Amino acid sequence: MTGDPLVASYQANLVDDSAAADSDAVSVAVIGAWIVRTIDLVIATAALIVLAPVLLGLSVALWMQDGGAPIFVHWRIGKGGIPFPCLKLRTMVVDSEHRLKEHLETNAAAAQEWAQDRKLRDDPRVTPLGSFLRKSSLDEIPQLLNVLYGQMSLVGPRPIVAAEIPRYGRYFREYCRVRPGITGLWQVSGRNAVSYQRRVALDTVYARNKSLAVDLFILGRTIPAVVSGRGCS
Repeated sequence: MTGDPLVASYQANLVDDSAAADSDAVSVAVIGAWIVRTIDLVIATAALIVLAPVLLGLSVALWMQDGGAPIFVHWRIGKGGIPFPCLKLRTMVVDSEHRLKEHLETNAAAAQEWAQDRKLRDDPRVTPLGSFLRKSSLDEIPQLLNVLYGQMSLVGPRPIVAAEIPRYGRYFREYCRVRPGITGLWQVSGRNAVSYQRRVALDTVYARNKSLAVDLFILGRTIPAVVSGRGCS
């Protein structure tokens, strides 16, 4: 440590500049988060108003299909690792858990596919109406309510279940840094056509580079991805 007053002054200025830079970065991040949250609220509210008749019609159709509840509530992991009730229009048969267990026990290939990706390309639980809802992404309309409640954002990683946490490994902390989203890099990059490992990588990249510009870019690519049905099962 030198006693040179000029060097000491220079080192002090470096500390001050670093603190100022950190403060500026925090301010920008806070303003950015406020803008994103405002956009979430405005778009989610407008979309719910416009899509309310569609949501009502689909809910009636689902109820008439088998008498089951049209809204499916599934607990997912949110920002900070906090579980929340994720809402979706039901796309599966009422006894889906039993149907899945039975199918995996009698189909080795399906069991391997499920263990690898937590998805089934030929899922016996999905109803014909449910298949249409998935391909059109209409099953995710109720998640606009999750956005209004602050549990989700329009853009972010898709919400995962607790059983998927080990698959994220050390990158789970990155997932927890942001709110899960209705759309995200995974959706616009191929969805179910993307391996689970790549999905984790995409979520990590998003969490580390989240910004208003990135969110707007993803939102812009979402409609073409949904219309093309790329990667939907």
